[in-house]
Amino acid sequence: MNVQPKLQVVFFRTETGREPVREWLEKFGEADEQRIYAVIRAVWMDWEAALRKQRVKKLAEDLWEILRPMRKNRTVRVIFTRENDKMVLLHGFIKKSQRIPRKDLELARTRKDQWKGRRK
Repeated sequence: MNVQPKLQVVFFRTETGREPVREWLEKFGEADEQRIYAVIRAVWMDWEAALRKQRVKKLAEDLWEILRPMRKNRTVRVIFTRENDKMVLLHGFIKKSQRIPRKDLELARTRKDQWKGRRK
């Protein structure tokens, strides 16, 4: 059975062509990187199931986060936006407290605005 993904994954690109989330993911060991990609894959393959299973959480208008617990009370977070059938990965970080650091949220918002601005 060939299941079609519900969303297309797009890595945010800076104007110089860098893909910050991809670069960030590559800093993890291969096993951790594969676990994070597995959660991202679960979201883009079945958005509705990801919502039900609380793999994603809405942060603000047009901003969502993917939740991935890691070792030692740390959680990997990937912030993304959705536009139609696209899931744009904007920012990744390790969350060490309950609240998302303001700088991480602002960076994701800035990248979202840059991405959407280029689409017009």
